[in-house]
Amino acid sequence: MFPAASLLTIILLALSIAASPFEIRDSLFTLPIARRLNVSDGPINFLQQDKTRVAALKAGSPPVTNQVTSYVAAVGVGSPATTYNLIVDTGSSNTWVGANTAYVKTSASVNTGQPVEVNYGSGSFSGTEYTDTITLGSGLTITKQSIGVASFTVGFTGADGILGIGPADLTAGTLTNSPKATIPTVTDNLHSQGTISQNVVSVLFEPTTSETITNGELTFGGTDTAKYTGDIGYTPITTTNPASTYWGINESITYGSTTILSSTAGIVDTGTTFIYIATGVHLECSE
Repeated sequence: MFPAASLLTIILLALSIAASPFEIRDSLFTLPIARRLNVSDGPINFLQQDKTRVAALKAGSPPVTNQVTSYVAAVGVGSPATTYNLIVDTGSSNTWVGANTAYVKTSASVNTGQPVEVNYGSGSFSGTEYTDTITLGSGLTITKQSIGVASFTVGFTGADGILGIGPADLTAGTLTNSPKATIPTVTDNLHSQGTISQNVVSVLFEPTTSETITNGELTFGGTDTAKYTGDIGYTPITTTNPASTYWGINESITYGSTTILSSTAGIVDTGTTFIYIATGVHLECSE
């Protein structure tokens, strides 16, 4: 166990790879995120939940979202805004509401008439696509953002939906009548609307032992250099399938002086609690 101030985890997600770092001090927009522990389904089994999620990722399906532990952001939708508690997910890219708190239409709400549906392994949602005004924190507003408004959901206890910040290609096939279309994410639209200068979102986690605590943040447009020391290392998105579909990177894994995997591909996923390696490799190393 680490003291709360001893360890920070920063994940930098760039929608385009560039040689120069994205360390920006000005024009940053941050959104607090809170760790939430879901105990509604009885005894907590982090390992089993993560195994199910990893299996869904490996199969190319969006991951399971009825998570034991998740990070939730308060997101405003509409004008005036209604606040929804949305799971921050780098493993999927659709943003949608309505799992618990009902969607409230305002003058900014436009029904596109498009049915939308996403299956998340053991969870799912279906409903209608709208465009609406999204508010992320203070001073961060997106107009005409595509969102799903759920009429049916499974597996979303304790959350109102998802804030999807994965690659936009993951949205292909989610609009029933336009299966080849992709939907720009909130980060895409912040960039295209000129709100942020770099098409980047970074994720900060601080360790905690509390069930519910605001212990992290999303930073849109770069990284907040006040949150870390030294330099950030950058790596391109992998070309290895299926990791290349997500925020996947090439990596090697060692344990002490023992090389477990000299080269492999993995996924950076805010919805997974542990670090996972292939079962076959684990069995080989434990023999």
